[in-house]
Amino acid sequence: MLRTLKRFRLRPWRCCVAAAAIALLAGCASTLSARVTTFQKWPAQAQGQAYRLVPNANQANNLEYQTFADTIRASIGPTGLIEAHAGQPARFDVSFAYDNPAAVAWVQSYGDPYFNNGFGPAWGGYYGMRRGWGGAVMIMPSTVTVPVSVYKNTLEVTIRDNQNHGAEVYRSTAVSASGGDDLPAVMPYLARAVFEGFPGNNGQTRAITYEQQPR
Repeated sequence: MLRTLKRFRLRPWRCCVAAAAIALLAGCASTLSARVTTFQKWPAQAQGQAYRLVPNANQANNLEYQTFADTIRASIGPTGLIEAHAGQPARFDVSFAYDNPAAVAWVQSYGDPYFNNGFGPAWGGYYGMRRGWGGAVMIMPSTVTVPVSVYKNTLEVTIRDNQNHGAEVYRSTAVSASGGDDLPAVMPYLARAVFEGFPGNNGQTRAITYEQQPR
């Protein structure tokens, strides 16, 4: 299955990777955070105008793309744009690309098996307070640095205006890190983040957090 992302502009995502790695060690998180960067020159009086989704050559007849396209449609709805019917003209062409490459993040974890197998306090263990000649002394568990696989889930949406010679009028990229290869589960949140506060400020980068629904 080929996933395409022609241009990858958003580089400062390491904070998302660190958060995902920590969440992976601590357990399943109930929220999802995305870093969103938006560039726009949105035309005035575009409310109610028609758009069409335009796949590239690798996305045509691709079931994964078609599934994600439904997610994009749902997220575009609140912007006031309306999808054109097949064969009808549309003012805006909407294209999107996505990917979720894996990376390795190094995080610190408690390395002593008596400390709840490395992930937290163990009742009955030997950690706690010990009194000596100098008073109370805290005995701390050892820590180790361990590798954790993190997936960089990315969605980039581009909108072009056919009434202005196909000029690019909106480009937004959302990035969220996760501990598993679960792009289909993350995609609805990325699509929502891309259009959050549409059209937004030009050149704006912000962090958006959503409550994750149980699967």
